Amino acid sequence: MRTSKQIILLSALILVLGMLASASGILVLDDGDPFEFTTVRGESVRVFGSGLYRYDSIVIASGNRGVDMVTLTVAVPLLLVSIVLYRRGSTKGQVLLTGMVAYFLYVYATLCLGTAYNDLFLVYVALFSASFYCLLLLLNSHELLHLATRLAQRVPGRGIAMFLFVTAFVATLAWAVSPVEAIVTGQPPDILGNNTTLVTHALDLAITVPALFVSGALILRKRSTGYLIAIPLLALVAMLAPAVTLMTVFQIRAGVELTPAEFAGYVIGHREPGVFCAVAHVCACAEGKTCMCDED
Repeated sequence: MRTSKQIILLSALILVLGMLASASGILVLDDGDPFEFTTVRGESVRVFGSGLYRYDSIVIASGNRGVDMVTLTVAVPLLLVSIVLYRRGSTKGQVLLTGMVAYFLYVYATLCLGTAYNDLFLVYVALFSASFYCLLLLLNSHELLHLATRLAQRVPGRGIAMFLFVTAFVATLAWAVSPVEAIVTGQPPDILGNNTTLVTHALDLAITVPALFVSGALILRKRSTGYLIAIPLLALVAMLAPAVTLMTVFQIRAGVELTPAEFAGYVIGHREPGVFCAVAHVCACAEGKTCMCDED
């Protein structure tokens, strides 16, 4: 398998900057205390008051620190492994690298756009940019396009498509609840905090959810493009399972109250075991093997 120097350089940059950003979110703390802040809508919000996320609301800051923990302890090591495997010419390594880059793109697009300005803003921007262009290069590589064609020919797609549809449906419910409730009640969403808009909701509802639906529909029609889109999506969903779970734990420990719908959407919705079988199919096909998971 041919490798790309541009992909290796970009992924190495993501590795270094991702380690710096996630470690800073966890380790940079000071003696500041939470304080009350009145938003432009006249709502009183409790702000975290210390560390890198000192100007974010408690719900956002504690959630970010949970994601930072998973990024530093899980995503960074997996990205390092994927880079090493990719340099050796492993197709499985390229699949893993594609998924990890998609995870870093998702996380740092959210932090870049949805976190109160801090000293690492330019690092977030660099991670957002490097992940975006690295993912484009990976998805346009001959090896990944060939793998998507093989998946369309060899892998029963109904189970993977159904998983993608269910994930999209659960994500839609989870992210649509707050803005719809705000329209009905005439009050800003509680989760808004001191932000002016719902950045994560917007990114998921505008990009991730449609991508899940489109990928599932194309897979049902045996289109290789559907499998190509699914490769980073499946890895992203698998990575979001520990990230969202730990984010929720950090928020609860910080005193954030989650509604049953939010808890189900954030945690249960990201722990669907079918994703691991779907990922196993992709990895098996990358090695020219047959996965033992029963798709249908």
